Amino acid sequence: MRILAVTIDLDDTLWPVMPALERADRDLNDYLCKHFPQVAQTFPIPALRALRAQVAAERIDLAHDFTAQRYITMQRAFDACGVADAPLDALFEVFAAARNSVELYPDALPALERMRAAWPVVSLTNGNADLERIGLHLHFAHQVSARDVGVAKPDARIFLAAAERLGIAPENILHVGDDPELDIVGARDAGLRTAWINRAGHPWPGALGAAPDLDLRDLATLVQWLETAPAP
Repeated sequence: MRILAVTIDLDDTLWPVMPALERADRDLNDYLCKHFPQVAQTFPIPALRALRAQVAAERIDLAHDFTAQRYITMQRAFDACGVADAPLDALFEVFAAARNSVELYPDALPALERMRAAWPVVSLTNGNADLERIGLHLHFAHQVSARDVGVAKPDARIFLAAAERLGIAPENILHVGDDPELDIVGARDAGLRTAWINRAGHPWPGALGAAPDLDLRDLATLVQWLETAPAP
């Protein structure tokens, strides 16, 4: 396997995302309770999550843009309550501040530091994490998001966009991620090599076809493999 670059997923690969999303929901609810109690009462956290899911199901044209879906969700919530002039930017800022307050897995930062010293590393995500706010942007040669590309993983086009940005053939790029379908199947179908970060040690879902090139428990093991693999 001749690896010249690495693309890597963010949420649940570098950090667990659910604690940040749950905190974001709580902070947004607190903001609504303080400034728009009618909206908070009508749309407590479970109801707002259900509305968000409804928007996602209806607006499949925005499946690649979680930020746009959240804006629409908040607009609908305010409209349903008859509250004019929803402060959408302020509401999203409350969400984003908490969403980007993530706690990295212990192996993530050391792995990024070692990888970027030897290979170009590209973030490749469906989500709306902000690497600059998180403080990790300097570890990446490029950042590729579904929102910018217009398609989401597992669509091959987002992986090929990363390859084009790098100027490297897909077969010489290793994609690293936690999701068997979004990351591994998507990258495999685009012609990239694949590394599944399988922290829980699950068996590979055979229904998804060929297993990943690498099935690893953490990013430290990934870096060890990269550093000991035969040089190009």
